[in-house]
Amino acid sequence: MTAAAEVVRISSFEHIDRIYEAQRQNRAAVNATTAAQRVARLKKFERAMFAHRDDIRAAMWDDYRKPAAEVDLSEIYPAVSEAKHAIRHLRSWMRPKRARMRMSLIGSRSSIVHEPKGVVLIISPWNFPFNLTLGPLVSAVAAGNCVMVKPSELTPASSACMKRIVAEVFDENEVAIIEGDAPVAEALLKKKFDHIFFTGSPAVGRIVMKAAAEHLTSVTLELGGKSPVIVDASANLDEAAKKIAWGKFFNCGQICIAPDYILVDETVRVPFLEKLQTSIASLGDASRGIIVNERHASRLERLFRDAVQRGAQVVTGGTFRGREIAPAVLTNVAPDSAVMQEEIFGPLLPVLPYRTLDEAFDFIASKEKPLVLYIFSRSRRIVKQILARTTAGGTAINHALVQFYQLNLPFGGVGNSGMGKGHGYFGFQAFSNARGVFDQRTRFSAIEMLYPPYVGKLKEKLIDFTLKWL
Repeated sequence: MTAAAEVVRISSFEHIDRIYEAQRQNRAAVNATTAAQRVARLKKFERAMFAHRDDIRAAMWDDYRKPAAEVDLSEIYPAVSEAKHAIRHLRSWMRPKRARMRMSLIGSRSSIVHEPKGVVLIISPWNFPFNLTLGPLVSAVAAGNCVMVKPSELTPASSACMKRIVAEVFDENEVAIIEGDAPVAEALLKKKFDHIFFTGSPAVGRIVMKAAAEHLTSVTLELGGKSPVIVDASANLDEAAKKIAWGKFFNCGQICIAPDYILVDETVRVPFLEKLQTSIASLGDASRGIIVNERHASRLERLFRDAVQRGAQVVTGGTFRGREIAPAVLTNVAPDSAVMQEEIFGPLLPVLPYRTLDEAFDFIASKEKPLVLYIFSRSRRIVKQILARTTAGGTAINHALVQFYQLNLPFGGVGNSGMGKGHGYFGFQAFSNARGVFDQRTRFSAIEMLYPPYVGKLKEKLIDFTLKWL
């Protein structure tokens, strides 16, 4: 490391220390903000997003040639939707919730109060930098926290743009964007935060969780994995092919909730593959994005070559020109090939036939629990059976990706694909402490009749009555 680089490194770490201490000093004031004050901040943030719409588009083009329409739909819209949703519902979320009284505690009243956790850290990924950074930020601000945000170093133009937007809306002692690479993330993880919200790979999620354990810090981990698709014999194959093609190859497959592989009933495998090819072709240039960097492009080519060497057949695609990869569909893929072991996170789509649903269930169960399970079927009986026999962070039936936009549903994984939930009220909860408040409203409480000493027939009868009826 050169002397100049060492100075930059030390300077950036001092910057972290300064902002962290400023937020610790300011957290009581921020935690005490009213619903009206938080709503005002979120409205200002919403206006800033629209004011910088062209800047956001330009940043995403610089980072990895993302088309303007996709930026609007997959970056700006989700973040603005989170803000609008929170603005609409925040007063209700913050209002104490009455808890039902138990007969054994007659004379009391109980409620649940959501209070801010304090100073929180958000570490976000590169694939949807604005969406997956600013969405959680809205939840953290709605919950009344001070926030330090570490976006990915792989999308530097987007990180710089977000920093400018956030600086216009918030003082850095309330919200601050911290740019930098892995050492910066490591420095942040050494701090004692009140909550960490991480979006990324399971491998890095383990590092985050280990660091959080040092301070007994709570975490929300939005990870990934291999999200399967089941296409049964009753499915509308035209609709299934169109929606799967769009869901898989949107953003060049660089989506944590993208369909990772397809399990299709063998009786409809051939017509489904034909329709899938047609659907991919109809996407045109929209399916031909660019991979974020050379390293990820090389990883995808390795997965593809390994599958072909093990006997996989290429139905369509499979051309590699640097960071440009044509959408590829593979059949006859060996279950032990790398493409079936690793999360693909790119425009490669294995299609495997199954003879019975039990066979499909066994295959899914042999892998880690997925972030999403997609089902394409017109049989409600089969859908119900699939839901009962599988586990996933979430499920979409007869569609792909759009469940992400439903802010009234919890979004998150299970097991290896994550823990904790985000979006809407669930995001507000993630950054809040649900504080139970018990209030004895009368001078006498029934429980006092059970105080010691435990002698006498009356006391025995009261205990027996309590055990049996209350």
